[in-house]
Amino acid sequence: MPPRLRATLPCLTAAALFALALSPAPVAAEPRATSDTPLALTPPMGWNNWAHYMCDIDEAKVVANADALVSTGLAAKGYDTVTVDDCWMTRSRDAQGALVVDTAKFPHGMAWLGEYLHAKGLKFGIYQDAGSLTCEKYPGSGAPQGGGENHYAQDARQFASWEVDYVKMDGCNLWIPEGMTKEQAYRDAYNAVAKALRESGRDMVLSASAPAYFQQGEWGGSDWHRVLGWVGETGQLWREGKDIKVYNPAAPATSRWSAVLGNYGYNRWLGRYAGPGNWNDPDFLIAGAPGLTAAESRSQVALWAMMASPFILSSDVSKLTPAGLTALGNTRMIRLDQDPMGRQGAVVSSNATFEILVRPLANGDRAVAVLNRSATARDINVPLDEIGLTDCTVGADAEDLWSGTRREVSGALTGKVAGHDTGVWRLTPHGCAEAVPTGQIVGDGARCADGANTTGVGAVVMAACTGAPDQRWTVGKDARLRLAGECLSVGEDRVVELADCSNRPQEQPGQSWSHRRDGALVEEVSGMCLTAPAAAAPAERLRLTDCGDHRVDQTWALPV
Repeated sequence: MPPRLRATLPCLTAAALFALALSPAPVAAEPRATSDTPLALTPPMGWNNWAHYMCDIDEAKVVANADALVSTGLAAKGYDTVTVDDCWMTRSRDAQGALVVDTAKFPHGMAWLGEYLHAKGLKFGIYQDAGSLTCEKYPGSGAPQGGGENHYAQDARQFASWEVDYVKMDGCNLWIPEGMTKEQAYRDAYNAVAKALRESGRDMVLSASAPAYFQQGEWGGSDWHRVLGWVGETGQLWREGKDIKVYNPAAPATSRWSAVLGNYGYNRWLGRYAGPGNWNDPDFLIAGAPGLTAAESRSQVALWAMMASPFILSSDVSKLTPAGLTALGNTRMIRLDQDPMGRQGAVVSSNATFEILVRPLANGDRAVAVLNRSATARDINVPLDEIGLTDCTVGADAEDLWSGTRREVSGALTGKVAGHDTGVWRLTPHGCAEAVPTGQIVGDGARCADGANTTGVGAVVMAACTGAPDQRWTVGKDARLRLAGECLSVGEDRVVELADCSNRPQEQPGQSWSHRRDGALVEEVSGMCLTAPAAAAPAERLRLTDCGDHRVDQTWALPV
């Protein structure tokens, strides 16, 4: 079950737009709470029952997990929001239209539960749906099918009366009026939800699920990107895609690793939408729960931390494995996830075995993670200049975030990463030039812009991502994209190519680019967009075409 987001760029100069790719991602129209104070300036942390208990939830289980968050020390480390998911209410509202708590499951009611959690220093989260029914067919907040009054304001006031701090608003069974697109119906609904919460008299973080109802594969379709463009106007975090694989008590050993990689897969390209008060949410942490090995649990924590993702557990906290509990409670990893700059890390190099991510941090450090997709331990060697640290007279201090050990690194970060594991280091540069975003430019179908010269001198094509030098771009403050010292330029017939970088770019049209928040790479002179060829034409060169509305072949993820 998902939550969701928003994005519209104001009209800026090309140079200013491009600078957005080099600095903390902006938040368009940051949502403000009833107190006019921004909410969720760092990714929310806590617990939700769904991926472990689903509808088999009751007061005793919620209280037990809340108590376990405290006793394990996780609450003190930030896992402080306890959220009750679907199935907590009865199948119908009362005569006044209010939601009715299922007292067989929650005999003391929700106000009592909120009071209990708050007394322990925890926050109280609850689930509802923007449609007429929840995903499990309990009363939703939205208008009934066919039209009628919604309950957004009434439910928000009821949640406020229970002193709820966090609302997960799902998107099942949402009525789409005749003549309205699905995307517009969701936008209207989630804006109404956000308005109701703001006017409720209580600050409540909103986890919006709209994008998850538009996802079509890892790269997504136009509607998905369009929803990602506006969902941040409504909520502070949002689910973009599939649920993480739920625990199966009948087959507890069933692997859930592919679900972790799948959710990481669609989330890793969306860093342009993240920043303080707005977070991409690839769903729950299941590290330490059945279905993941110790290495896989570490990987999920590491990858979620690199992506500035919410750290929301969904497990039986009292039965987390010791290795899982250690990974989840690693204060260095939590500090990484909660870095106040709020910049989501980016994939800068990838192939079938390794994936390297880089994340700029508030104090000038750079976090580097290496995911080993293979099942066997592998040696790694990551040259500093390939992750944006160049001209280093000394190198960098490298802190292993798993062990806490430190060492000086001169030319390359080296080590060994176990199968399905992810190593993470925090690099503090010494005597290096200012970091330059370096790595892959990824486009439609998660393919990479490649300067392999397969179709002629200077040609740029799309190819499978390899992490090789012909895919290693740098993003300059001068709004230029460089590969092997040459600049991405526009040639005849709007075909994109590599050419000598002009000392006076105004005399060499096509060498200045802006990366918009919707992912488009816009050439400054023409105002046209870099467009990827169809997947079926791998040797076809990239070119400029008229910019469209959230076209997936004009959406790009850049290094940071």
